This record gives sequence, C-alpha cells and structure tokens, in this order.
Amino acid sequence: MPYWTHLIRFVAVEDGETHLGQLVDSSRDIGEDSISEVPIKAFRIEGSVHGGRVTEEVLQVSRLLSPIDPQECSYIRCIGLNYKKHAQEASIAIPDVPALFSKPRTAIADPFPGTIKIPKFAQDGTSDYEAELVVVIGKSARDITAEAAPAYILGYTVANDVSARATQMKSAMPSFSKGLDSSCPLGPVLVSSEALTNPQSLSVKTIYNGKTMQDGSTSDMIFSVYELVSYLSQGTTLEPGTILLTGTPEGIGYFRSPRVFLGDGDEIRISIDGIGTLVNKIEYE
Repeated sequence: MPYWTHLIRFVAVEDGETHLGQLVDSSRDIGEDSISEVPIKAFRIEGSVHGGRVTEEVLQVSRLLSPIDPQECSYIRCIGLNYKKHAQEASIAIPDVPALFSKPRTAIADPFPGTIKIPKFAQDGTSDYEAELVVVIGKSARDITAEAAPAYILGYTVANDVSARATQMKSAMPSFSKGLDSSCPLGPVLVSSEALTNPQSLSVKTIYNGKTMQDGSTSDMIFSVYELVSYLSQGTTLEPGTILLTGTPEGIGYFRSPRVFLGDGDEIRISIDGIGTLVNKIEYE
C-alpha cells in the first residue's frame, strides 16, 4: 500500500512516540474501539500526511491524537447555518452565501481520552455541541471551481464545534465564543478523498450521554462541500493543512426544548458514516 486511505496520528505502545499510521482494519470504528479498550493497530507511515509512505511495520495505539497536528494546521475555517433543517429550527432564512467564522489552531483537541475543557468563565450551563463533517485541504487552492475541488481535498474527518452560547449571544461575531481552547476536537481518523468519494450522502449523529441529539445527513447541506471549497478559494489561497468545518445538522442543544448543554463529566459522541465516531468527555476546568 503506497499511500494511506485511513490515517491516524497516535502515541504507540511500543516506543511511547507519536506516529502517523494507516489503519490495519479500516472497517473498524476506532473511536468506539478506543473507549471500549479494543486494541487498535496501524501500519507506520513515513513522512507527513501529505504524501507519506505506508510501511509494513505494525504498531499498536496507546493513545489517539487529532489526525492533523495543530502545528501543521494553517487555518481553521468554519461555516455557520449550512443545513436547511438547522436553519428552520433557528427560524433563520436560507443564506445566499456561506456564513464564515474561524477558530485558532489552539482549539484543536484529541479524541478520547482527550477531553473538551470548559474554562471557568464559560461554566454557566450554556456550552453546546455541533456535529460537523471536516474537510482538510491537501494542496494550495485559489480561484478553483466546484468541479475541480475534489483534487484539492486531502481527506475528511469529524469535529465537534463546541460553543459557549451565552458568550456567543453577546456578540454579532461568533469567533471568540467558538474558538476557546479544546473547542474543536478532531478525529478519530482522516479518510482520504479517494476512499470517501461522495461527501454529500453521509449520516451525521450526535449522541450525548447515550441519547441521540442530532441525526441528520450531509445531503441536507445548503452549500455542498465542493461549493464551499470553491467559494472560499475566491481570491484567497487555501493552504495545505487548512481545516474546514462544514456546518451542523438540526438538533443542537440551544434549540431543544428543554435546552441541553454540556455538563462536567458527561460524554459526547459525534458519528459520521465512513469515518467513525469522535468521542470526548467534558471537563470543567
């Protein structure tokens, strides 16, 4: 196997070092396996996520890390209100263009046993979840068409766009309230665009403390993945390592009745077809 299809970043049992790897069994949901303590094995990858070579050396995972190293992320771009049913639950008109905000790379957090840390000022009972399909850019893109977009996509993973709602409602711009440290857990695996060829037919679910909160599909997106990449490349270079969060389906805690928010010690799982489950515990600092 010269090139990876299901890439993980992890600390290995054998040497305690951080490695990139190609899953030995890509059919497994390694997010679920991790929390269930099912052994996870990977072929070690030489090089980086951009063109790394898969070797025959097999390592066992001690701890899963976010598939993209925060130091290799050039920019996190996020799209708000990109699902029709989410717009309906918010009673907001369908936008004419994508609504964009950003997160700093310090927002990136690891899958389980990585935690979502809620800082003291945001421990007001209004921290919320948002299940998101993530696009990772593989090569520089500028002024590209939607038809050309697949060639610039390295792969896909899962994110939870954690939001401090009370803080968000105090400002017209959401970047601060959505950009807190560990507010963007990623994982558990990065699936290549060659292995996941249709990003518009994927089930997206959030399960919070065992109860399903979001159960949508990327087919409900207002702007497709390829349209988003094209739109954001207008007059702007999307560098390799750019992370794009593509919006969330209906069912967020703020619009539920009664409202549901993230509590200290709770567990949240974000699952997307073909990728797997991002699992995190909530930790109040």
